[in-house]
Amino acid sequence: MKIAVYSRFLKKEHIPFVQLLIDLLQQRGTQLFFFEEYYKSFEKKLMVPSDIQFFTAYEDFKQHNIDFVITLGGDGTILDAVTIVQDTNVPIMGINLGRLGFLAMIEKNQIEAAIDVLYSNSYALDSRSLLYLESSLPIFGDKNFALNDFTILKRDTSSMVIIHAYVNGEFLNSYWADGIIVATPTGSTGYSLSCGGPIIFPKSGNLIITPVAPHNLNVRPIVLSDNSVISFEVEGRAKNFLCTLDSRYATIDNHFQLAVRKADFQIKLFRFTDRNFLYMIREKLKWGIDSRN
Repeated sequence: MKIAVYSRFLKKEHIPFVQLLIDLLQQRGTQLFFFEEYYKSFEKKLMVPSDIQFFTAYEDFKQHNIDFVITLGGDGTILDAVTIVQDTNVPIMGINLGRLGFLAMIEKNQIEAAIDVLYSNSYALDSRSLLYLESSLPIFGDKNFALNDFTILKRDTSSMVIIHAYVNGEFLNSYWADGIIVATPTGSTGYSLSCGGPIIFPKSGNLIITPVAPHNLNVRPIVLSDNSVISFEVEGRAKNFLCTLDSRYATIDNHFQLAVRKADFQIKLFRFTDRNFLYMIREKLKWGIDSRN
């Protein structure tokens, strides 16, 4: 099996867990591929096979015909890895070395169990839809997609923005707010949730529009079919605004016309068969837990 290992950098406290993963994969005869920048962060700190290979971007990742990707970090690391995996259909296993770990659901003490499950083919894969951004002016290059969300936000402490939103070409609303979020079902438990948006099941076929600190108090989050095309025009006192796709951001102005729709490809996430979406919202969001006593 060909397995790619992706992360941003190696922290000292993570060395025992990463070494365990490498040892377990080596024992299985795995051909390992490391993200080159990550390898540079731990060179000589870990014992790795002499025949490891490297990848740096989507093009050479695709060329290697990888079977699986393992990410080491948190949910943000998975979002980064998505920009490399893209439409290759390669599943992602997220090992949580961070805090919450809603997408990266394999905990540090479950690494050995996860590798056993992987090689025995007794795991489940969840397909997750993505957003695709179209812009009248170039932005984000060929990484114009997002697993979690797309946002338009005011910059710094500038005054609020006015965002004119349209659904399939028909006027929806003018949002007077600090910004607006368009989230996928996967992103519904992220930034959108913290701004009062609903939790949406992964396969529900929806998109969510959530305003950020709206000036109009009667404006609330709205759920749309993911067959919709949502377009925006932005204005405000400030000359520049912030546009984001997951953890990537760029500065735009009112000359940009933006539209988001469902992407033409999906991402597959590894999970244990007994840990579905309901399990995760109970465990990670602490639903139904009375913490008063």
